[in-house]
Amino acid sequence: MKKIFQFFKECGVELRKVVWPSRNDVVASVKVVFISTVIIAVILGLLDVLFTSAMRLVF
Repeated sequence: MKKIFQFFKECGVELRKVVWPSRNDVVASVKVVFISTVIIAVILGLLDVLFTSAMRLVF
């Protein structure tokens, strides 16, 4: 039982050392992820339409 308490105590010590990102950093990261996701989705959508059209021409 003593080791469990020691573990949680050490976890608390380590968490106090963490440098958490600021709100602005988080917002900027979310924007980058969102924009990247939209761009990839559009590219994949266009490729899907292209390949579907090509398959309809062939078959």
